[in-house]
Amino acid sequence: MLAILIGGGLALLVSLLGTRVAINVLTQHGYGQEIRDDGPTTHHTKRGTPTMGGVVIILATLIGYAGSKLITQDLPSASALLLLFLFVGTGLVGFLDDFIKVAKQRSLGLRSKAKMIGLTIIALTFGILALSPALEDDRGQTPASHHISFIRDYETITLPTVVVLALIWVIIAGTSNGVNLADGLDGLATGASVMVFGAYTLVNIWQNNQWCGQTGLDQPALCYEVRDPLDLAIIASAITGACFGFLWWNASPASIFMGDTGSLALGGALSGFAILSRTELLLLVLGGLFVMVTLSVMIQVGVFKASRASGLFRAVFRVEAGHRVFRIAPIHHHFEMLGWEQVNVVIRFWIITGLSVAAGLGIFYAEWVAGT
Repeated sequence: MLAILIGGGLALLVSLLGTRVAINVLTQHGYGQEIRDDGPTTHHTKRGTPTMGGVVIILATLIGYAGSKLITQDLPSASALLLLFLFVGTGLVGFLDDFIKVAKQRSLGLRSKAKMIGLTIIALTFGILALSPALEDDRGQTPASHHISFIRDYETITLPTVVVLALIWVIIAGTSNGVNLADGLDGLATGASVMVFGAYTLVNIWQNNQWCGQTGLDQPALCYEVRDPLDLAIIASAITGACFGFLWWNASPASIFMGDTGSLALGGALSGFAILSRTELLLLVLGGLFVMVTLSVMIQVGVFKASRASGLFRAVFRVEAGHRVFRIAPIHHHFEMLGWEQVNVVIRFWIITGLSVAAGLGIFYAEWVAGT
C-alpha cells in the first residue's frame, strides 16, 4: 500500500506543479490549439490555448511510478513495463499528431491512416510481448492471456494467438480513440479518467489481496490469476494522481489542453489495464462514457452514409439523404448545440462516468461475493 500511495501522491505533485511550467513554456513557443471550424462557435475563443499537456501527465506518471520503486526498493515487473510502454507509445503517436497541428497551424494533424498505423505498431508489439512465454513468472503466468475475460478469464474458451492479437488491437485502438473523442470540452476527459483509473486502482488492490500467487487465502477458489496486480495498482494510482493535478489547470476555463498526446495515452493505458488485469469486458462498463461518445460518432457517420447511399434505408426509416441523428458528433457537442452550457455538459457527463464506475465496481465485487 505504501508504494501505491507514494506513486499517486508523487504523480499528483509533479503534475500540479509541472503543468504550470508547461503552460508557460508552451505559450512562449506558440504551441496553441487549433479549433475545428464546424464545431460550436463558443469554442473559437479557445484558439491559441496551450496544448500537448498530455506530456505532463505521462512524465508525472513515470516519475510517480519510478519514485515508488526507488523508495520501496522494489524492481519493476514485466506487466508494469509493458503497460508503461503502451502508455508512452500511444502518447507518442498523439504527440506527433499534436506537433503537426501546431507546426502547420491547422486543426488536423496526422492523417487517420498514419495515426492508425502508429497505434497498430504499438498495439501488436504490446500484444506479442504480453503473450510471450519469455515473460512467464514462476507460476507460468504471462501478462496477457489467451482467454476472453469479463472479471476473470473464461478458462473454457482458449483463443489462437492470432485472434488474441486481433482482439488486443481492437481494444487498444478503440479505447484510445474513445478517450480522444471525449476530449472535446474543458476537463471532460481528464475528470472522467480520474474516476476510471481510480476504479482500476481499487480493482488491482483487490486482485492483489486475493492473488492466486500468495498463500493463506480465505477463498482460494476465487483468487485472481493476474501476473502483477500490485504493480498495476501503483501505475493506476500514479495516472489517477497525474490526472488530478492536471485537472486543476484543465478545468473550465482551461489554461491548457492535454491534446492527442494525453487522450491517446490515457486510452492506451485503460486498454492495457483491461488486458493485463483480465477485465476486458468490464472496461465497457467502467468506461461507459467513452463507449457512449464513441457510439454517438459511429451512429452519426453510419446513418449519414447509409441515408445517402441507400434508397431502401431512407424509405424504411423515413429520412432524407444525408440525415444526421445528432446536430453534431461527438454527443457532448450535440448538447452544446442545444444550448447547454459547457460546464453543465461536463458535470453531467462526469455524473454518467461516476454511475458507470459505481456499476462496474459493484459488478466486480458482487461476482466475488456471489462465489463465496
